[in-house]
Amino acid sequence: MFTGIVEELGTVRGIDVDTGGLSVACSTVTTDAVVGASIAVSGCCLTVVELADGGFAADLAPETLARTTLGGLAPGDAVNLERPLRLQDRLGGHLVQGHVDAVGEVLSRRPEGQGARLAISLPPAIAPLVAEKGSIAVDGVSLTVAAVARDRFEVALIPETLARTTLGEASPGTKVNLEADVIARHVARLRELGGPTPADLERWGYGPGSPK
Repeated sequence: MFTGIVEELGTVRGIDVDTGGLSVACSTVTTDAVVGASIAVSGCCLTVVELADGGFAADLAPETLARTTLGGLAPGDAVNLERPLRLQDRLGGHLVQGHVDAVGEVLSRRPEGQGARLAISLPPAIAPLVAEKGSIAVDGVSLTVAAVARDRFEVALIPETLARTTLGEASPGTKVNLEADVIARHVARLRELGGPTPADLERWGYGPGSPK
């Protein structure tokens, strides 16, 4: 589990989509990492398979290549990196699993105050999970939805976010990994299944007929 607060910008050393190998140069996120540890790479939860001098390597499963932007990386590209949340840490962002729901595309970028405002396409599969003032992870960065329509949403980026993450270089046409809020995802699944019923709510302690 992650918070969407990026710790470090890493640099892709190498990637082989045929073998699914990814190598990243970094310093901070590997200080206490071990083989088998998880690291979020631009919003994708990956498992460390090798720790090398000044970086780490991870395997990219076919599912990851199909559902995220990682397959399009090239040596020299920057990536957002974050270590998993410790239970005693402050939750500075929101609960992020590193399980990418869809890939969006930056539609526009304009200055806003000291920062910038991005409009990003919203794939139909996750559109019901995104709400104004709700949370969304964009390339692993925890952001608040400033505005939302059927096919797009907007986020406001402060100077700190622009300076410390890959979103500082995002421009129209840039592809980004999107992860909806985990709570919204489970609420949508409950609605899809038609529950809970009033009887369920009473059994769980809600409503006038609930057990005292």
